[in-house]
Amino acid sequence: MQTPVNFDQIGEDRIVYIRPVDVAELPDDIRSQAGPAKQIYAVHDANGERLALVQNRRLAFHLARENQFAPVNVH
Repeated sequence: MQTPVNFDQIGEDRIVYIRPVDVAELPDDIRSQAGPAKQIYAVHDANGERLALVQNRRLAFHLARENQFAPVNVH
């Protein structure tokens, strides 16, 4: 599953929020890319805009750090 984002165009706030997302709540086109997963993780900016969807929490934190963001877990 790939959701491309140009992280260079994001504002000065370097905090992103990582939260679990139930696959059943996603649009059909994204659900079909999630495979058998019941839950994936979303990376959101400070304004709540979804920047990326990834398979697991570890990957979400890695993606954020690779792009010089400070990830914060949201329950």
